[in-house]
Amino acid sequence: MNETPRILVLGASGNTGGAVVKTLQAYGAQTSGVPSSGAPSSGMSIRTTSTKNVRSTGTDHVRFDWSAPDTYATAVAGVDRVYLIAPVGVVDPVPPVEAFLAEARRAGVRRTVFLSSSAVRTGGPGLGQVASLVQSVMPEWAVLRPTWFMQNFVGRHPLAEAIRSSREFVTATGDGRQAFVDAGDIGATAAALLVDDAAHTSEFYVTGPESISYDDAAAVLTEAIGEPIRHVAVSVEQRVRQYVDSGYPADFSASLAGLDDFIRTGQNDFVADTVNRFTGRPPRPLREFMSEHRDKLLTPG
Repeated sequence: MNETPRILVLGASGNTGGAVVKTLQAYGAQTSGVPSSGAPSSGMSIRTTSTKNVRSTGTDHVRFDWSAPDTYATAVAGVDRVYLIAPVGVVDPVPPVEAFLAEARRAGVRRTVFLSSSAVRTGGPGLGQVASLVQSVMPEWAVLRPTWFMQNFVGRHPLAEAIRSSREFVTATGDGRQAFVDAGDIGATAAALLVDDAAHTSEFYVTGPESISYDDAAAVLTEAIGEPIRHVAVSVEQRVRQYVDSGYPADFSASLAGLDDFIRTGQNDFVADTVNRFTGRPPRPLREFMSEHRDKLLTPG
């Protein structure tokens, strides 16, 4: 880093945003954090002044709400780089993100690191359109396309809830494999891209170190808690019916089951070197992650 960048972190209380803030604090970057809920968060917003090692740290609470465009200008004031997470639970995230990015450019923001997904094609619906928007608006950008989070096994995700309640979980992934990734590694990679002297205009897949099946993952979880945890494989059609029976609309059920099919057909079966390339260390394997978070397999964090 030649100069201390001023960085706005959206979703600073979330899985990846929290890791971005933590890593930036270690770098000594000046940051303004916005919690994932869009409301002020005590202690999550930090501002540091040195360039490499933390010498001076304070808190800076930034109010931001995707549904309140009048908060955009204040959030980006004095900022030149942004970690962007699109609004959650919005049918079409493009309009609010477009308005936000326009405000950001007016404020002088030049670089955006955007969190997308390995399952989302740039230019496609939803996050895919947001990725295209970021690339067209920002002079410097990076789109992160991570595989499925390891945190899905231990947080308040439906997968984790099923494991806690019945010691089994259902997917339509078959023998499909993917390299589950720790959200902390995603955040650390994003932070490195935010402070990098080089200006990137690229998309990056972000994965864990090994591609495994859900049967393999169940074996790792079983080892972590010393109790059998079973993966129940069903067809894509059965999975759609299960979602519908649970109360989801038919089109949304098909979309959810389609994510399993994405894995089943091998489209997520690869390992990328992105984490090592930008952080200088290998990504965390699932076994190590589960060893550290085994208690959350039994009790939600």
